[in-house]
Amino acid sequence: MAESVETIPRFQFPRPLRVAAKPTAREWVIHLALFLVTVVTTVLAGVFITLQDLDVVEPALSTPLDYLLFVPSYYAHFVIALVTATFSLPGAFHNGIAFSASLLSILTAHEMGHYVACRRYGVSATLPFFLPAPPLFLAGTFGAFIKIKSPIPTRRALLDIGLAGPLAGFVVAIPIATAGVLVIQPAFIGTGPAIVFNDPLLFKLIAWLTAAPLGPDTLPNPYYMAAWIGLLVTSLNLMPVGQLDGGHGTFALFGVRYHRQIGWAAFVVTGVLSILGLLWHGSSSGFLYTILLGIMLRVRHPQPEIQEPLGWLRIGIALVTLLVFILSFSPFPITII
Repeated sequence: MAESVETIPRFQFPRPLRVAAKPTAREWVIHLALFLVTVVTTVLAGVFITLQDLDVVEPALSTPLDYLLFVPSYYAHFVIALVTATFSLPGAFHNGIAFSASLLSILTAHEMGHYVACRRYGVSATLPFFLPAPPLFLAGTFGAFIKIKSPIPTRRALLDIGLAGPLAGFVVAIPIATAGVLVIQPAFIGTGPAIVFNDPLLFKLIAWLTAAPLGPDTLPNPYYMAAWIGLLVTSLNLMPVGQLDGGHGTFALFGVRYHRQIGWAAFVVTGVLSILGLLWHGSSSGFLYTILLGIMLRVRHPQPEIQEPLGWLRIGIALVTLLVFILSFSPFPITII
């Protein structure tokens, strides 16, 4: 079997060693339902992100029970105000749709990149699970994922499946990021945002090429925010840790020993950046990434069944993926003013 794999041209997909199971009708219903709910929550998130002000009626506080229920009651009033604004304020629904379509396009491309690569190698995997998030959560979604249900057969398959997702998502993110940078508008004096979304290198490159007025004193637009979140997800997934996409690529390239050492190095660097982000930018968001990487370090990475050489073309694709990580990564994503 190993000899037959060696005769395959450098970057042609081999004939699958097995046939992946197709999704059932019940699975289609579950995945579609989660996707549609995520459309609703991301539309509301897009409206909230682009609104300059939201008039929320605070609940009355007259009895001890009112104080006890203040947080859930205020949240209910907030959701009602957000839904009302979505359908009453000019342009609000359009902004919500634009954000939802842009963000879900990036996430769908990412997960379908994994899924299609799995199908090509005969690896059984679920359709993408989209995870809706309640209003007030910035993106309106906790992301998306597929679950691989059978072993990955070869090193080449591991690299291709792991890197296909972030590469596909990045390709879709480029035109959305370009639109977001080109239509960005400066904020009026004194109305700049209290939270600054620091630009990844891709945004700065687009602004340099187009002479767009990119900077901290600008108003968020749905395309900018969708691309910003999409690139944040891409860079996080490309961390060379555990069974993240970057972890798959690192394992295929360097093997189990260096995979773990590189993962620990990334964990330490992220921890240092988290402390600096809190001191320099007033944001503790980096600690969430550090905790996630710490959890992923404890997840054992399975070995591919066949340890064939990757070939120079796949090494080149790994280098392109490293460039994608550099363009997507921001060491300090958020500054709190």
